[in-house]
Amino acid sequence: MSIIKNEYYNKLGIRRVINCASYLTMLGGSIMPKGVINAMEKASEWFVDMKELNMAAGEVIAEFTGAEAGLVTAGAASALMLQTAACIAGSNPKYIDQLPNTDGLKNEFIIHRSHRTNYDHNYRNAGAKLIEIGNTGGTNEWELESNINEKTAGIIYVYGPKQGGAIEIEKVIEIANKHSIPVIVDAAALLPPPENLRRFISMGADMVAYSGGKGLRGPQSTGILCGKKHLIDAAFLHSAPNNEGIGRVSKVSKEEIIGLVTALEIFIDTDHSLIMKKWENDCNIISDSIKSVDSLTVTFTKAPSNPEDINDEEATHPYLIISSKNHSDNEIEELLAEGNPSIRVRNGFDTNGVKIFTSNLQEGEAKIVTQKIIDALS
Repeated sequence: MSIIKNEYYNKLGIRRVINCASYLTMLGGSIMPKGVINAMEKASEWFVDMKELNMAAGEVIAEFTGAEAGLVTAGAASALMLQTAACIAGSNPKYIDQLPNTDGLKNEFIIHRSHRTNYDHNYRNAGAKLIEIGNTGGTNEWELESNINEKTAGIIYVYGPKQGGAIEIEKVIEIANKHSIPVIVDAAALLPPPENLRRFISMGADMVAYSGGKGLRGPQSTGILCGKKHLIDAAFLHSAPNNEGIGRVSKVSKEEIIGLVTALEIFIDTDHSLIMKKWENDCNIISDSIKSVDSLTVTFTKAPSNPEDINDEEATHPYLIISSKNHSDNEIEELLAEGNPSIRVRNGFDTNGVKIFTSNLQEGEAKIVTQKIIDALS
């Protein structure tokens, strides 16, 4: 495939994007390996019983995550909603039909204030009432304990871009177990490394959600939910192909399920140290070339070597931070996004300068990015 032309996008007048902003939904997630594409094409040739397919795929997920059971979901967002629904209504058909109305049901979920994100709407879609504890400066264990009551359905733990002030997950699980409260984890963007597939289940989390279309490189509209069997069984009853629950809107096709399972198998068999070297090499290509531009400052941050230190999306891969004496961060972002190809970078959060992630760069794109930076900003 040419790195310049694509007949389908060209026909629609869609610009090519070089993705230096990481695995963002708004940019299409990631690029699926050929093996995933081929598997999805073959999967399109048969009809199957979707419940059988879901059960079989769940067994593969359980094997690779160390969980009792697994489920392919319509993205990580769907997995968060199904986590919540399973905790509130369980497998009771009356309550499954009742959601998102939670009258008479446990519906409170405790969440750290520093874990609130745009994505917690997915919990509220199932009828959850979020009870905040702590702040970005810190959270006391007594705050968690004192907010557990007869209405508590679960405790939410989120691995997002900002983690300041949260109680360590091990302690959260310990307190939750003492009160027989499930802990549900959002680890959507924590792959790679592959060790994170088992990390939170081994700690004792009851359910964990991952994106299938980010670092796993499966179909963008897929996700993984794994955990305790009775909770995963309940989550399945809330989801498609069943038509009684709120998850019917989050349908996953047979092709996507096969694509996700294939992506998971490829991910497990991949030498991620070689992948990391490629990402770091692309960082060096860009950094070495633009250091000669006096108006630009560039710093290189490597991913942690210890998988246990990878607790947010940005730590899963190396990145550059570029700032300019002559342009604001917003101007850098806008200048690089102009034209075709359009280069997208990460701007915002708590740093000065824009971030350039190389984890989604295709062959030869590091040099294109370098030239665009020099032409636009020097």
